[in-house]
Amino acid sequence: MKIHHIGYLVRDLDRAAEVFTDLGYVPEGEKTVDSTRNIEILFLKKDGVPLELVSPLSRESAVGVLLKKQGPSPYHICYETDRFAEETARLEQKGYLRITEPAPAPALGGKQIVFLFHPQTGLAELVEA
Repeated sequence: MKIHHIGYLVRDLDRAAEVFTDLGYVPEGEKTVDSTRNIEILFLKKDGVPLELVSPLSRESAVGVLLKKQGPSPYHICYETDRFAEETARLEQKGYLRITEPAPAPALGGKQIVFLFHPQTGLAELVEA
């Protein structure tokens, strides 16, 4: 597995993108609305490090609850794997709790993703290569 991106919670996607641009980040692609997860997403990159800005579209969004609780902040690391099902099962055997079922992600070209949680490391996302 390799790191695909770092997920970063923000309240206002457009405003946050402006501020990250001031820090030297460059947008990659367009803003994507993921109506299934009730979020909007924009990928940025600086020095080869990909950052995924994630903003809730409503208070009912799962990330809306996280944002209210912890404020704007990094909240997950996404790992890319060409053995998606096997790595998901392996991590579950290692004590990770699957918190979502695998589903396509519009911001990632419809690739399958799954979120897992471990009390020592927090939230991890897997994306199929």
